[in-house]
Amino acid sequence: MNIRERQEQHEKSYLAPWAARSAETAGREQPVTPCELRTEYQRDRDRIIHCKSFRRLKFKTQVFLSPEGDHYRTRLTHTLEVSQVARTLARSLRLNEDLTEAIALGHDLGHTPYGHIGERTLNELLPEGFRHNEQSLRVVEVLENKGEGLNLTKEVRQGILSHSGKTEPATVEAECVRRADRIAYLNHDLDDALRAGILKPFELPEDCLNVLGHSHRERINTMITDIVTCSEDKPHLYMSAPVESAMDGLREFMFDRVYRDGWRDPEEARCDYVLRHLFEYYCEHPGEMPEEFVMIGYRDGTERSVCDFLSCMTDRYATRKFQELFVPSAFPAF
Repeated sequence: MNIRERQEQHEKSYLAPWAARSAETAGREQPVTPCELRTEYQRDRDRIIHCKSFRRLKFKTQVFLSPEGDHYRTRLTHTLEVSQVARTLARSLRLNEDLTEAIALGHDLGHTPYGHIGERTLNELLPEGFRHNEQSLRVVEVLENKGEGLNLTKEVRQGILSHSGKTEPATVEAECVRRADRIAYLNHDLDDALRAGILKPFELPEDCLNVLGHSHRERINTMITDIVTCSEDKPHLYMSAPVESAMDGLREFMFDRVYRDGWRDPEEARCDYVLRHLFEYYCEHPGEMPEEFVMIGYRDGTERSVCDFLSCMTDRYATRKFQELFVPSAFPAF
């Protein structure tokens, strides 16, 4: 019995009855030879960590655009925090931690430059619309590995798609990531908003904090512990009514005061302007995109390939391309 087989045997005897087991995966689009060391979900995790899209997350906005401070979250640090919360849930509930981690690490690979501002702009520009969860799935199925995709298992791909939006998670591990995503962004975005001075501590909703806690650590601990307590020995995840109501109240407060408030309107307008002009330019000059996106254009249409190209950009790359294309440069002296 090799190392992988021992791990699969451990999963069979230890995990909850409703947990996903690596040896029972629905498989991949392209069959692969089993690894002697890693289970199928561990291989998916490794494929995601080593892909280009994952590395680009460090230069993509979470909420604060091009922050000058060193301690604001990026899309990469958000992803790592989601993974940490989701793994804690999975471990506590005897679920498959490797599957949970793989989904968490891949859930935002399709996010645009400039965060949700970029997502909103591309959703308006692309005729069929743009949603980052669907684009994350497209990244691992179509865009990565020079158009061949990462060939992930069905469970990881479904979990990436269902981390947000209308598609319901098909595994309890995917439920962990969906819950962890909300827990992570509510708490770290609140932390960043306080650090930036967008919010003051005395402005926070007292009724929510009395339930969830008055510190970053207390709030995360309350949410995770409540899910574990309410979901133990159950095939789905649950929260108690008081904690869920307080979490929903905090979320609505964050949407009103941080996500939808006008404090960043000027920067949002600039980001929208950059992406719209890049979209128009590359639709007119598709041959100037990298070859892999040109080939996508032949198959899926120019607008789709341009949208893929733009969504893959980091904040700084999108800004630099705009400057190269539209901002005059100094004429060299002779």
